[in-house]
Amino acid sequence: MQKVIVTGSSGRIGSEIVLALKPSYDVIGIDRVAASTTTHIADISDADTVQRLCQGAFAVIHSAALHAPHVGVFSEDEFRRINVKGTVALARMARAEGVQRFIFTSTTALYGQANMLADKAAWITEQVEPQPRTIYHRTKLEAEDRLAPLTNSEFKVRALRMSRCFPEAPALMAAYRLHRGIDKRDVAAAHVAALTDDGKDFDRFIISGQTPFLPEDAEELKIDAPAVIARRSPAIVKLFQSQGWTFPKSIDRVYDSSYAKQALNWESKHDSFDFAAMHNAL
Repeated sequence: MQKVIVTGSSGRIGSEIVLALKPSYDVIGIDRVAASTTTHIADISDADTVQRLCQGAFAVIHSAALHAPHVGVFSEDEFRRINVKGTVALARMARAEGVQRFIFTSTTALYGQANMLADKAAWITEQVEPQPRTIYHRTKLEAEDRLAPLTNSEFKVRALRMSRCFPEAPALMAAYRLHRGIDKRDVAAAHVAALTDDGKDFDRFIISGQTPFLPEDAEELKIDAPAVIARRSPAIVKLFQSQGWTFPKSIDRVYDSSYAKQALNWESKHDSFDFAAMHNAL
């Protein structure tokens, strides 16, 4: 089996990535916190340990980071140290040890102000220029940009911009699956798919739930989202009614993961119906 290293392997996304990889890869999980998905307790700044673990590895999946909840808790310098300098140092070390793939867990949050249009829902693809608003957004984008020059045909990097994935109110999570949310299992599957993508030396992908909406819906989504939902997915209307959930009156953005579907041969499988079934089983 090929050896794959996962940083942040005790976290919500990192642990799910480890579980998705295990049937097909020899997985090494690195985290500062113990968990069943973590094989080595270490900080990614521990160069000796990381270098040793990188030896003979096919890929590194880097999900360890400071995230949005850490804004205001950690200094901006600490965000840069961990999210930017730590990411670049890890990538350089991996490349020096002959690692062939580096998968960087990024975020759609870095689009920032680009998500907020006055007269219509923002239709977000990889071609939309990010307008980051917080230190979390800025450091994720800067890390992506600094990874790009490190790549070549022997060291390919994929930045996976995952959409909203953390636990929230059930009605909100179900609605987000239509336009700006995703199940953690689908995020993990995208990371696995990225390992075998032999396309460009560096590439970015939006990883989000499959949307029923079309770009031409953007204006109406902003002013009357329920009408668009009823037109595009009547079954979703019945689902929400059966659960006693209400739709948002306005939808401000749609993350379009079409490119990931085409290039990675991946698509999300866990939609609003799957979420409702899982919620009802609790």
